[in-house]
Amino acid sequence: MTDSPPAHPLDPFDPRAILASEGLEPVAPAFTHVLRITALFNMVPLAIALSVADYFLIRHLGGPYGLLSALAWIAALAVITLFPARRAQRWGFHMGEGQLRVARGWLFRTDTIVPFVRVQHIDIGQGPVERWFGLSHLIVHTSGTHNSTVTLPGLHAELAAAMRETIRRHIQTDFA
Repeated sequence: MTDSPPAHPLDPFDPRAILASEGLEPVAPAFTHVLRITALFNMVPLAIALSVADYFLIRHLGGPYGLLSALAWIAALAVITLFPARRAQRWGFHMGEGQLRVARGWLFRTDTIVPFVRVQHIDIGQGPVERWFGLSHLIVHTSGTHNSTVTLPGLHAELAAAMRETIRRHIQTDFA
């Protein structure tokens, strides 16, 4: 009888272990930078607006001036530095024979499987920040109404184009 090491349960807080256990590939690491810059574009104007409100409103109300500004900038800094890395680590995909699987999320996990026979058309999108990092997002449109669009962000542009061509070939052979 051989002594085997005890089976350890999967750590629910380790996104890499979850992706590996499910046979999923992670998105490109540069996707974290895209999310971070996007968060920067969203949070800095909000923090500036709250600082202006703090200057004009709180000062005239006799409240503690600067408290709202400090909280706004601390929250903006946290959202810009912490959340994008966590969010990017929670995306995974697998291109199998005849289907694409896209999984995302941690607390509320979404795992979508798109059979190629259901695909109507495929798009590749690329915003200015994604272009700067050489990334794209694959958009798969399926038949049906509920969840008929599946988006997979954080792909290298070449990989997104290759995935699009693979799906396109499957679509052509399915209807030929």
